[in-house]
Formats: sequence, structure tokens, C-alpha cells
Amino acid sequence: MNLIKNFIPKFVYLKGFIILWVRLMIKTYAQYLKFLEADRVSLGIEKTLMNYLFNDIWRFQKTMRKLEFLTNCKKNRFYRAYIAYRYKMQGRKLGYSIPINIFGPGLSIAHRGTLVVNGGAKVGANCRIHVCVNIGTEAGKSDYAPTIGDNCYIGPGVKIFGKIQLGSNMSIGANAVVNRSFSEGNATIGGIPAKIISDKTSEGLLIKGYKG
Repeated sequence: MNLIKNFIPKFVYLKGFIILWVRLMIKTYAQYLKFLEADRVSLGIEKTLMNYLFNDIWRFQKTMRKLEFLTNCKKNRFYRAYIAYRYKMQGRKLGYSIPINIFGPGLSIAHRGTLVVNGGAKVGANCRIHVCVNIGTEAGKSDYAPTIGDNCYIGPGVKIFGKIQLGSNMSIGANAVVNRSFSEGNATIGGIPAKIISDKTSEGLLIKGYKG
């Protein structure tokens, strides 16, 4: 009986991770366009020539989505290599270290500046993420990375570590250190280590470019 009780949470976590992982993958051109539009809306970007040419964060996110599409759909490897190089250079310019296939549609990177995300992390739709955030693994365990739900606001300086699960509609206060799960979501957490400080959700703190 204890074995079953211990297995069920792990199974639920794994099932949720797989569903989130599948939903994050751009597998068709139509999905690629949908991700692009969701990101643009979440960023609050108007379709103007000035934004198209000079908004560096939007350009970075567009390159990220293009690389995801080309990689997941196994498109022209030479063009893919060029886009991968461009993505790396844009990330270096802005201070971002973000592997592809991490963030769901509706990503909104608030500012240029340091962002470091582990390749094993998964973040749902409509994430608003600020500067100096680190989403990483548990020390010494390279595959123990966080899974974060939809509609989450991640404030400046937040550190999220380990094989933990954060539910949807969460707000994470500035400089919080999150090293345990808050799988039910729908709350504001903060502090070192993080704890629930309010039942206020992320509503009003982000734009939901992705409607499902």
C-alpha cells in the first residue's frame, strides 16, 4: 500500500511533465505561426516596421521559435545551422542562455539582461519572466530541473532549482529562491526559501497571448 502511495505522486508528476513537454513542441508550420503570434501578443508588441527591425527581444523570440520549428520538423540542416548560430549570437548580445523547446507559447521576456535556463526545464504557456532569473538543476543532478505551469509570473532575480513542480497561475516575487514544489499553483510565493505569502495569482501581471 505504501508503495502505491509513493508511486502515484511520481506518476502524476511524470504524466504532467510529458503532457507539458508535448504541448511545448512546435511540430507543424501552423503551430509555429501560432507560437509567434502568442509571443507577440504577450510581449505587447505592435506589428510595426520599427518593432520588426529594432525590438531585440522580439527578434530573439522569433529566432527561437524558428529554430524550434526547423529542429523539431527536421528541416534543411544548413539553414537550421545558420539560424542556430544567429540564435546564439542574439542570446549572447542580450545576456540570455535559453535552450530551445523550454517555453510554451505566449512567452514574454521583460528586459534584456542575464537569464539562464537549464535544458531540462519545462515552462508552460504565457510565462512573463524578468531579468537575472536562473532556472536550474539540483546540485550534482543534471537532469533534476523544474517544471512550471501556465500563466506564471517570474519576478526579477528569482532562482528556481531542482526537480520541483510549480503549478499554474503563480506569481513568484523578486529574488525568491524556490527549491520545493508548489504544485497546486494559484498563489504568490516569495522569500528565501520561498513560501506562500498570498493567495493572489498572476492575474493582471502578464498578458495571456495564448488562449489554448
